[in-house]
Amino acid sequence: MGEIETVRRFRRGQYRMLVTTIIGYTLFYFLRKNLSLAMPGLAQDYGITKTSLGVFLTLHGVVYGLGKFVCGPLSDRCNSRRFLCAGLFLALLCNVAFGFGPVLAKLISGGTEGAAFTTALITVLGVAWVANGFFQSMGNPPCLRLIAHWIPPNELATKLSIWNSSHSIGAGLVTVLCGYIMGLGALGNDGVGIGMWRWCFWVPAVIAGIGLLVLLVWLPDTPASEGLPELPGTEVRHEATDHSDGPSAVQRVYLNPTMWVLGASCFMVYLARFAILDWGPMLLKEAKGVSLAGAGWTVAVFEIAGILGTLFSGVATDRLAGGRAPRVCLFMMLGAAACMAGFWFLPAGRPLYLYILALAGAGFCIYGPQAMTGATAVNLATKKLAGTAVGFTSLFSYASVLISGWGMGWLTDKTGGWTVPFTVVIGATFLGAGLFLALWWVKPNGYDETR
Repeated sequence: MGEIETVRRFRRGQYRMLVTTIIGYTLFYFLRKNLSLAMPGLAQDYGITKTSLGVFLTLHGVVYGLGKFVCGPLSDRCNSRRFLCAGLFLALLCNVAFGFGPVLAKLISGGTEGAAFTTALITVLGVAWVANGFFQSMGNPPCLRLIAHWIPPNELATKLSIWNSSHSIGAGLVTVLCGYIMGLGALGNDGVGIGMWRWCFWVPAVIAGIGLLVLLVWLPDTPASEGLPELPGTEVRHEATDHSDGPSAVQRVYLNPTMWVLGASCFMVYLARFAILDWGPMLLKEAKGVSLAGAGWTVAVFEIAGILGTLFSGVATDRLAGGRAPRVCLFMMLGAAACMAGFWFLPAGRPLYLYILALAGAGFCIYGPQAMTGATAVNLATKKLAGTAVGFTSLFSYASVLISGWGMGWLTDKTGGWTVPFTVVIGATFLGAGLFLALWWVKPNGYDETR
């Protein structure tokens, strides 16, 4: 094979990898961020409290984080296409089961009313959503592993920012879709369709099933599996990253102080992001008087702005910060704090576009750091330990749901409003900025140490 043909095949492979992993991870979000729009329906139809809903979110996030800690190292050793597709299929099944929760609860309790039915329903839904959390963890590590194998370090932040748009595309589209679904049918006392919440799980499952067939055909594995050579500049000594050699992962990831600070910054970034995604529709409805359809569009714009912010952060990291992403993240987190404070101080009943503008600014600033923490972890750990590094930092990212999930629900129930929980979220963005400041002098990547 000539050099020109090799370059052409590499470029085609990069394009296939980016497009198909974007599609794949978008579909994971279709099966993960649908609960937030269904929550008002569950509360209306079955009287499930915000605290219980918060527990769903928290357990899902904790199990997801632990799952990425387990699946990250596994993804470094497995065929990425098979690994990702298996996770998507199992998450799809969990969503179907969640929609059939009342039917399963009836079989367990023997009725459709009373404390026994409610307990059975909460248990069934909780088990389905926690299982979904684990299978969701099989999506991110193989995607970042492929990006690290196909994209050189000096372009990784930019390309990863393009890939990271899958988060916003998936969450934004499913939020709009489910927002309209919840407005169909006979409306209940809370202004949402009676029984329509279950379609928020079945419709995305059908869409994910169609996409799964596309991934099975088009998603590539590493360049080596395609008969292509390693990327220049990413050569890693075998003895430094052999998977049987424990000290490598321990030294470069688990006992690396930079990874711990990076993980703590992930905690703050994800707390702010999940607070908007998971509670945004309900918060907008209760605290600002916005309809669920309007809330769906507001959160969707939050995601769209997030795409732009992610792209900006990637380009700024590679071209302005010399690959040092924490420098860009510092300023974006300060911007996120300002935008979220501005949103909160807008009185209820103001025109919808004001809430949209404020949350759009927050989305622009939050999603850049969310993507660039992953880019930093992957580049520092090198492509051989990319999944392991992502799994480790994800422990911190999804530990944040203890606050953004259960904590937000509990604080809202206890204080009778959203002021205290949202103040906590704004404070987290300021703490995140401080952690990124501590990473100001971190090197761009770890490849020089392994040659």
